[in-house]
Amino acid sequence: MYRILKQEGNAKRAEFETVHGTIQTPVFMNVGTVAAIKGAVSTEDLEQIKTQVELSNTYHLHVRPGDEVIKKLGGLHKFMVWDKPILTDSGGFQVFSLAGLRKIKEEGVSFHSHVDGRRIFMGPEESMRIQSNLASTIAMAFDECPSSKADRKYVQDSVDRTARWLVRCKQEMDRLNQLEDTINKKQMLFGINQGAVFADIRIDHAKRISELDLDGYALGGLAVGETHEEMYHIIEETVPHLPQNKPTYLMGVGTPINILEGVERGIDFFDCVYPTRNGRHGHLYTNHGKINLFNAKYELSDQPIEEGCQCPACRRYSRAYIRHLLKAKEMLGMRLCVLHNLYFYNTMMEEIREALDQGCFASYKKKKIEGILSGETD
Repeated sequence: MYRILKQEGNAKRAEFETVHGTIQTPVFMNVGTVAAIKGAVSTEDLEQIKTQVELSNTYHLHVRPGDEVIKKLGGLHKFMVWDKPILTDSGGFQVFSLAGLRKIKEEGVSFHSHVDGRRIFMGPEESMRIQSNLASTIAMAFDECPSSKADRKYVQDSVDRTARWLVRCKQEMDRLNQLEDTINKKQMLFGINQGAVFADIRIDHAKRISELDLDGYALGGLAVGETHEEMYHIIEETVPHLPQNKPTYLMGVGTPINILEGVERGIDFFDCVYPTRNGRHGHLYTNHGKINLFNAKYELSDQPIEEGCQCPACRRYSRAYIRHLLKAKEMLGMRLCVLHNLYFYNTMMEEIREALDQGCFASYKKKKIEGILSGETD
């Protein structure tokens, strides 16, 4: 059940009840592609850094270790020892990212595994079965994510096929949730809105998928090459045509400023690899811009990454020490940077929720962005 607690313009402060606990939104989901956050981050760490939802990748877990293996071990929650919500994407993004390794047909998509080259077929039914085996809290519908540079006819044909696939996803999910050996019989299904940067295609698709009365709705195919202005415009045009009594998820987005802009336009859920990927390369988010610990000026800095931050890295270690670890290629350096960045993101979401609770999100957003833009950006 999804309950809106407060609204400020289009921005929403809500709660979303699931079988694995209630999610406070807006929320940032921490990306653990293969059931682990890259950078040696443990489940205990996730609990420390205020993680509400972990996100894993259907395609990657299907390839290795195999969804049947995870099912035999009791599902993804038991496998990674995490009792809070997990969202699994559908494998649909790999239709986009593995463009050189796939072939799309009405039935589904044929891949060549990026690991060993073996042929994999995935359609709506296969994606739902894999996600049911994983027993995640929220399963994403199988879709195609067309390039933002694709022509109008290709995008329209792709969206029409994605709409047909969604009907098949819902039918298969309903069937799977009634089977005796299904681990999570209350698995939820989110549909995905597509349409590249064509607002009219997006709006039409939003209206079509809204009729299916799913558990939530996502905007896919953004932050894949279009400008920030184009992305914000598409969100503004599309969100009003999705059910207001269901959560809205902006897939694969983004920077702290992207998230603040998304919240203002009515988004509840976010995910992105930026905090972990940037952290592994020594790029750290702070309230005064992004810093690069590889810069020589931090060699003798005995300050934490950010004064006042309560993350595991800042509570104990200096910039100089973490910089040394990174330059020495010690895993601990990457780990501390990833923990800091995820803590920064999760704390920002906490601040956003508090600002919405207090009716001062607009002023919070303005001050936060001014701070981020005022400092270093490298």
